[in-house]
Amino acid sequence: MKQNMGKTDRIIRLCLAILMTGLFLGKVVTGTLGMILVILSAVFLLTSFIKFCPLYLPFGINTISKK
Repeated sequence: MKQNMGKTDRIIRLCLAILMTGLFLGKVVTGTLGMILVILSAVFLLTSFIKFCPLYLPFGINTISKK
């Protein structure tokens, strides 16, 4: 599995995951939408840690900066 996520992309995903989890835990967003946010934040966390996003493959996106 080739990495296709750069540092900035990973930081943005981590921040969004923290925000979405906070909204759910703070009971700002509840119900079905809340569960969708929790699942999405888990996906964002996972893809940030493994530095790979499967949705980038079909579109040929690679956010790793070239030196």
